[in-house]
Amino acid sequence: MIVGVPKEVKADEYRVSLLPVGAEELTAEGHTVLIEAGAGLGSGIPDGAYQAAGATIVPTAAEVWGRADIIIKVKEPMPKEWPLMRSGLTMFTYFHFAADEALTKAVIDSDATAIAYETIHDGQGRLPLLTPMSEVAGRMSIQEGAKFLEKPEEGRGILLAGVPGVAPADVVVLGGGVVGTNAARVAAGLGANVHILDINLDRLRYLDDIMPANVTTIYSDRHTIREAIERADLVIGAVLVTGARAPRLVSRADLTRMKPGAVIVDVAIDQGGCIETSRPTTHREPTYLIDGVVHYCVTNMPGAVGRTSTYALCNVTLPYLQQFVRRGWREVAAAAPGIAEGINVDRGRVTNQAVAETFNLPYEPWTR
Repeated sequence: MIVGVPKEVKADEYRVSLLPVGAEELTAEGHTVLIEAGAGLGSGIPDGAYQAAGATIVPTAAEVWGRADIIIKVKEPMPKEWPLMRSGLTMFTYFHFAADEALTKAVIDSDATAIAYETIHDGQGRLPLLTPMSEVAGRMSIQEGAKFLEKPEEGRGILLAGVPGVAPADVVVLGGGVVGTNAARVAAGLGANVHILDINLDRLRYLDDIMPANVTTIYSDRHTIREAIERADLVIGAVLVTGARAPRLVSRADLTRMKPGAVIVDVAIDQGGCIETSRPTTHREPTYLIDGVVHYCVTNMPGAVGRTSTYALCNVTLPYLQQFVRRGWREVAAAAPGIAEGINVDRGRVTNQAVAETFNLPYEPWTR
């Protein structure tokens, strides 16, 4: 089988979808690995490292897409890549379809198959291919939030940790999943006062047991959210409904309750955002102001730390890719319902119910 690795073209995306060790493993099994020239440079991996591992370097994305049986990427295909999608091609990457109707329809029209990292489940119902990037994004959310609380960045001019005699910042985390847990842990480690909200009481009990004393767990509802953001200096949007659009937890009217110069980091922006006023931004222009509140809504946060993120992602994606090329992804998915949940679009059919419902499209459960 021919595996294609194109260079990522999303703005400020420095990750790559395959490490040299992955190329070595695949070529040792008799498969061909095509790497677009320069694909690994953003993560500090030169073309020569791939060549030494048995991969073939090709000069253009069109050649990678045109020759490959399966394309493995990091981010969803960008509009400039849509003409390269074709019938019979399998794409294995983050898609986040529920946040992008145009992408969804482009993949449907291409007659290609889209297997989404973010909806594959393991035997325990977890999201193994989403987890490492959620860990990165959760930790980064505090790093970025602390930066944009600085006055030159239009924030409140607050040091997250405070100093003796001056109170630390108040951080509110909406969602107690992987992103939220990592955000709360880092914020607490810096000395902030942290409140983490979730609708799952069992999850809140768990977090209450493992978090330090400066983290308070709160059951999430409309009233507690409003009360929490009123006192917040930094709000982290960390909610996730697998495959579906993120629920809107904070409305435009709610912003008037927040302190001038407070910061929102909406990590849920990949799935449409959990703040009504959120819109996608880039690392080059990461923030904007609405009603005096700084919004940070970068859709590929882990891309800024490409080396860390690439290794974390490839550690979990390679075993799945190996299964797909050894046995064929259809056979693998037929034997593993959790992997079948990753098939969002197959040959023009929407096979993920949440995506179909988001855009009022026909839904067809996946069958081999």
